[in-house]
Amino acid sequence: MNPKGKPQGINHAIVEAFINTEKLHRAVLERRLNKNGMFRAQHQILMCISWNQDMSQKELAEQYHVSAASIAVSLKKLEKGGYIRRLVDRDDNRYNKIRLTEKGKEEVERSISFFEKTEEGMLSGFSEEEKKILYQYIRRLTENLEQML
Repeated sequence: MNPKGKPQGINHAIVEAFINTEKLHRAVLERRLNKNGMFRAQHQILMCISWNQDMSQKELAEQYHVSAASIAVSLKKLEKGGYIRRLVDRDDNRYNKIRLTEKGKEEVERSISFFEKTEEGMLSGFSEEEKKILYQYIRRLTENLEQML
C-alpha cells in the first residue's frame, strides 16, 4: 500500500487496467445504443432473439436467469419500438413465439457491423501474434478466476 492506503504494485495495476478496459468498452457500446433509445439489456435480448427465432418469453427468462416479468418489460419496449412481434404458438396458446420485425433485423445487422468495427478499433496496432498471446493471457485469467469460485 502507498501512504494514502491505495494498493499498488504490478498485480493491482493489471487488474485496474483490465477493469477500466471493460468499462470503456461498455461505454462505447452504450453510447451507440442510447442513440436509438435502447438499453443494453433490451439490446442483448434482441440479439438473442436473432440467434434463436421463435423463443418464448419463458425461454428468454431462463436464458438470462431472470423472471418472466422482467423479460416482459423489455419485450414490451422492443415491441413498442417495432423491433419484435409476438405470435401465438399454434401448439400451445399459452406461449408466444417472439420474432424480429424488419426493423429488428436491420438493427441486428447494424449492431453486428458496429461490434466488428469496435473490435477492430480495440485491437488496432496489434499483430496477429500479439492478439493470440493476449487471448491466451485472458483465458488464463479467466481460468484462474473460475478456480477461485
